[in-house]
Formats: sequence, structure tokens, C-alpha cells
Amino acid sequence: MAHQDSDINTIGLQTSSANHLADKLNTLLANYQIFYMNVRGYHWNVKGPQFFELHAKFEEFYTDLLTKIDEVAERILTLGHQPLHAYSDYGRISTIEEDKNVAGGEDCVRSVVKGYQVLIELQREILSLASDADDEGTASQASDYIREQEKTLWMLNAYLG
Repeated sequence: MAHQDSDINTIGLQTSSANHLADKLNTLLANYQIFYMNVRGYHWNVKGPQFFELHAKFEEFYTDLLTKIDEVAERILTLGHQPLHAYSDYGRISTIEEDKNVAGGEDCVRSVVKGYQVLIELQREILSLASDADDEGTASQASDYIREQEKTLWMLNAYLG
């Protein structure tokens, strides 16, 4: 079936599908940004007998989150849309909430677990939408993130016992 040019975006996807995916990716971006700042705070403020290992682990996590933030924003641009870039927008649409004054090692780890669970759930939704839209780029990105973060969750839960 032939489509009018206005129905297809520059990378060959249905415009309506790309619009919907870009909206979902902006929601994901908002969650990544709030989660990033939470993990940054755990890195700075963690206290207790696991300080040294958690301080280093949280830095590893937030460095990876920062890379993914950039990749998600670039995917939104690839779909022909603008990534949100104001914390006021992030706070409004993120389901991960700002986590203030958390310093106990296990509390920090439990909060990281919750954050990754939210990200994985959102990414599964995006994976499904992208697959339905024949958007291999977004589907592949979501799939890669899910695989990595499921392993991270397994390790964090093993750490918590």
C-alpha cells in the first residue's frame, strides 16, 4: 500500500508511530534524568560499612545512565522530535521521584533496584511499540538496555540477599 509522503518520516517510519514513540522516549528520558540524579546523590552521600564498594558501584551506574540519557535523546532526535531538556519537565512526567537524604547503603541499593524496575517496565513498553511500528532502531536500543539492566537487577538483589 502506497503512503503519502506526509505519512512517512525521514527514516521511513509512519509519522504517527514516530510521534508516539518520541513521546514515550521523552517519558523514558525524564525517568533516566531523575534516576541519574538520585544515583549521583547516593554516590555522594552513602555511609556505612559498604561505603567503598557502593561509592564505586554508584559511580559506575551513574556513568552508564549518563551515556544512556544521551543515547535516548539522540534517538528522539532521529525520530524527528525534540528531547525534553528541562528538569521542570522531567519532574512533571517522571514516575521515578526525586530521592532526597538517603545515605544508608542498603536503602540506597533498594532505591536503585526500584529505579531500574521502572526503567525496565518503560523500556518493555517502548520495545513493544517499536516492534509494532517496525522501528528496529528503537527496538534494538530498548532490548539492549533491558538485557543489561535485568542482569544489574539480578546482581543488586543478590547483594541485598
